[in-house]
Amino acid sequence: MRMSVVDVGSNTVRLVVADLEDGVPLPVHTAKWKLRLSERVGQPYGEIPEDSVRHLVQAVSAAAETARRWGAAGPLAFATAVVRGAPNRLDVLRSVRTETGVRLCTLPGEVEGELTFLGARRWMGWRAGPLALFDIGGGSFEVAFGRGRLPDFVASLPLGAGRLTRDFLYGQDPPPERAVKALRREVRHQLRDVAARIRWEGPRTTVVTSRTFQQLARLCGAAPGRQGPFVERRLARAELRVGLDRLAALAASERALLPGVSAPRAAQSLAGAVVGHTVMKLTGIKTVTVCPWGIREGVLLRYIEDGGSWWTEMTRRSDDAEGARTGAVALRIAPVPEPRPVGR
Repeated sequence: MRMSVVDVGSNTVRLVVADLEDGVPLPVHTAKWKLRLSERVGQPYGEIPEDSVRHLVQAVSAAAETARRWGAAGPLAFATAVVRGAPNRLDVLRSVRTETGVRLCTLPGEVEGELTFLGARRWMGWRAGPLALFDIGGGSFEVAFGRGRLPDFVASLPLGAGRLTRDFLYGQDPPPERAVKALRREVRHQLRDVAARIRWEGPRTTVVTSRTFQQLARLCGAAPGRQGPFVERRLARAELRVGLDRLAALAASERALLPGVSAPRAAQSLAGAVVGHTVMKLTGIKTVTVCPWGIREGVLLRYIEDGGSWWTEMTRRSDDAEGARTGAVALRIAPVPEPRPVGR
């Protein structure tokens, strides 16, 4: 069976067409359309302008047509924080559905974390043991931990690289030291409790996903993407600290000349580095593994393993007007287990 998934993010609309062979989504075609919705919204939880909605409709229509040309069913289409938090969210979803026939839905931040964790778990395998996950998006930052297929603990925090850039670094290129310090204070404050939980759990393996982490790893010496997904890529906290200082000293146009830093993401690369380094420092994690699978693969895997009824329920919840309410933080934390007896 051939399926497709469309991911509407803060910067791009991405399409993955995959064959679902033996329970594994094997990609046969990918494509992306640059929209930079977060720049056009201009503020967290801002309304999406009419021209941006029109461009979004065009991109989703093109993605659906591309998927059809490749013989794929679907697509399973979802939008992340930039649409989820918009006051005109329901109007945006309705416009996409009416004009393209695609049932675009929004996923709560904690569900994004669960799906990304599932993708990482399947890629890393059970040998990874207790697994922690960090995922930096444009509007939110997901943290998850679990010992099984799905996480025991998920948090979605308002620490997306694009959001933080707008809130703390906008119009300052390169930013003054005081702006970077203010950004670090906010990130530390937001991460304090979540980091304490990850320290308590003591993961055996920690993985990172998202383009932001991939580019930071490349900046710090990881293999380039052209070498394929099976090359092991790691990111060390000490190397990321050096990379952070390097990014902070440069204007966005100069960052775009560095290895791995793309021009569209150069402005928000510094905020992403601050989040990445801070979460590693607060959790005591010295090295992370860069995982090529993330939320899109998680959606396909969940569809394979739990069937189409799971996705139907997700879209139904998204359609519910009550679901239009979104807070800055979506948090689900399983109860902390009792301390393990010493000596066992």
